[in-house]
Amino acid sequence: MILVRHAAQRHVGGDPGAGIESLHAFSFGRHYDPDNLRFGAVLACNEERLAPGAGFGEHPHSHTEIVTWVVEGELTHRDSAGHATVVGTGDVQRLSSGGGVRHEERNDGERPLVFVQMWLAPLEPGGEPAYEIVRGIADSTPYALPQAGAMLHVRRLQDGERSAVPDARFVYVHVVRGGVRIEGGGGAGEKLAPGDSARITDAEGLELTAGPAAEVLLWEMTG
Repeated sequence: MILVRHAAQRHVGGDPGAGIESLHAFSFGRHYDPDNLRFGAVLACNEERLAPGAGFGEHPHSHTEIVTWVVEGELTHRDSAGHATVVGTGDVQRLSSGGGVRHEERNDGERPLVFVQMWLAPLEPGGEPAYEIVRGIADSTPYALPQAGAMLHVRRLQDGERSAVPDARFVYVHVVRGGVRIEGGGGAGEKLAPGDSARITDAEGLELTAGPAAEVLLWEMTG
C-alpha cells in the first residue's frame, strides 16, 4: 500500500519573525494529529529553513534517533556531550539522544540554511547519548541506523533515471528536490514533487523514475 502526502499537507510552524520556517510532515508540537503520529520508526520529518543568524537555542531530547540532511547552506550543531560540528550539504548527521541530551542548531553562515531532520524511535529506549557525522555520503552507501531497525538510502537521479525501492515492511520516501514517479506493484504510478512523501507498507518490486532530476531520501525499516 502506498499513501502519498503532498507538501501542501504539511503543518507550518517555526517563528518567521526570528527567521525560522518549519514544515512538519507528521503531528508535531502544537500541530497535534492523532492519525498522523508516526510511520514505522519515523516520528517526524521536518523541513527547516533558517535565515542567517537564526537558530534553535539549547533544548532537550531523549529516547529519539535524530538524523539531519542539509539541503543548502551549513548547519552549526553543538550538544551537551561536547560535540561541535558544522554540517554541510551531502553530510549525514546522527544524534542518538539516549536517556537525555541537550543541543542547539544554528545558521552561523551568511547564506540561508535548509535542512531536513528526521526523528526515529529507537528499538530500546534509554542508554548513553551518541553522535556521528558522515561527510559526503555516496548514493551507493546506505546509512545504517540499527538502533531504530532502519537504513537511510540517498538517491540522486538524473531525468529519466530509475532506481529500485528497497523491499521492506515499511519504506518512507521524501523528495528533497526534483520529482519522481513510484512505479511497479501493479499500480499506475504515484507522482511526487519537492516536499512530497510516500509511506509504503510491504514494499515489493517498486522503483522510482526521476522527472526532472531528483534528490530523494528513503528510509527502509524492518517494522
